Amino acid sequence: MTPPSDSELILNVDDTEAARYAKSRILTRAGFRVIEAGNGTDALEMVASHKPALVLLDVKLPDINGFEVCRQIKTNLETQMVLVLQTSASYIGTGDKIRALEGGADNYLFEPIEPEELVANVRALLRLSKVERELRESDRRKNEFLAMLAHELRNPLGPIRSAVELLRHLEPNSSRLQENAREIILRQTDHMVRLIDDLLDVARVSQGKIHLRLEDVDVKSIIQAAVESARAVIDRYQHRLTVDLPGQDLRILGDSVRLAQVVSNLLTNAAKFTPQEGELAIKVRREGDEVAIRVTDNGIGLSSDDANSIFMLFAQAGHLPDRVQEGLGIGLALVKTLVEMHHGRVSASSGGAGSGSAFEIRLPALAEAAAPAPEQQSVSFGTARHRILIVDDNIDAADTLGALLEIHGHVIGKAYSGKAALDAARAFRPQIVILDIGLPDMTGFDVARKLRSGSETTGSLLIALTGYGQEADKNMASDAGFDGHLTKPVSFDALSELMQMHFSQAAN
Repeated sequence: MTPPSDSELILNVDDTEAARYAKSRILTRAGFRVIEAGNGTDALEMVASHKPALVLLDVKLPDINGFEVCRQIKTNLETQMVLVLQTSASYIGTGDKIRALEGGADNYLFEPIEPEELVANVRALLRLSKVERELRESDRRKNEFLAMLAHELRNPLGPIRSAVELLRHLEPNSSRLQENAREIILRQTDHMVRLIDDLLDVARVSQGKIHLRLEDVDVKSIIQAAVESARAVIDRYQHRLTVDLPGQDLRILGDSVRLAQVVSNLLTNAAKFTPQEGELAIKVRREGDEVAIRVTDNGIGLSSDDANSIFMLFAQAGHLPDRVQEGLGIGLALVKTLVEMHHGRVSASSGGAGSGSAFEIRLPALAEAAAPAPEQQSVSFGTARHRILIVDDNIDAADTLGALLEIHGHVIGKAYSGKAALDAARAFRPQIVILDIGLPDMTGFDVARKLRSGSETTGSLLIALTGYGQEADKNMASDAGFDGHLTKPVSFDALSELMQMHFSQAAN
């Protein structure tokens, strides 16, 4: 039975007309569609224009040898998924086959080739290609699902956070029991956000969409940011954390946000897998041309098998008997990926069960310490009050955020659709618009463009507040005219900081 893949297009490249004719005839009789080229230059042009499923490529060509043709096909983003089956009657040594395969060829056959062998190889490669395409499509759908899931999960978290902060301002002198309950809600909300962000980071990594913003970074600032981020988890379990930093400056070329995320993940992981009132430590040293960051604990420890597999996606080594399993097993996989993107490495070690664990990151150190950047002067937001229009089809989200802002003296307008937002802007003339992206009648991007084209919002601060938080979403927001992009759920402090920054800059 002829498989469906036989209808796919094959480019047959050979400068010998008789050999090219024979191979084309074999493939055509097997049910394939075949086009031909007699040299490397024509082959590259036809690959670009016709996008064949497979190129049957002879090595010995008059202008460009087949090794180079294959390399160019595989290094071109537009054609790198085209299969290449190389053949040769002249280059028939093991070294030639290795050279071809390392250059990107999907297989290599010595001539003369039996017709059945040629057809079988072509069909096998096309079957593998079909499976790969299906996997890529499945991965694309998975990433789209994760982005939508994150958006849908973030939407209810927004009003939850705003409502808790609203209660805190309405009852500033509430009992310790009430305050503890509010802190639990906020802490668990933050935990949900962290899980959502980790899921999205996995999707970004698999798509190659994590881009580092490299700069000269002081390692101490990374550690301080990481400790601050992990502090709530460490304090929850009443651990004692020892931070040992060197006296001299240690600087690396890295993305400070991502590196702080890496160290924070290690600290959080250590806290979760260490019994109550445990000992955690972080130590930083320069060793040769590297900066070594070591995170240790006296927790449950790792077996030798776990130490080798702990950085695999969804791998989890164990949990404490008095504690529900936490996390999705993706934090350490992200640590490994981000460290390797910084040309570093990470390892885990342990003396065994009950002996604690040690995680070590090694990153290339900069040869010379650069002068530290001047500290930015903070500008107080003062007692300024503004007209703020909140646009969100989630009524609870709009109402709770509006109530929270009203407590701080702002004048609030609300709209629950794009059209209502445009009508409200004309009547209300807001100084600040906090605008959701996913509205029922039109997108927030379209609303922002219309607001920017009207005189009612000239000079207004436009803030995108949305469940969509990927880099592409932030770029689209900027292109639509937004001044800032915040991801749900947002804290009042983060919102205030963005407003403060905008009006401070406008005053200068």
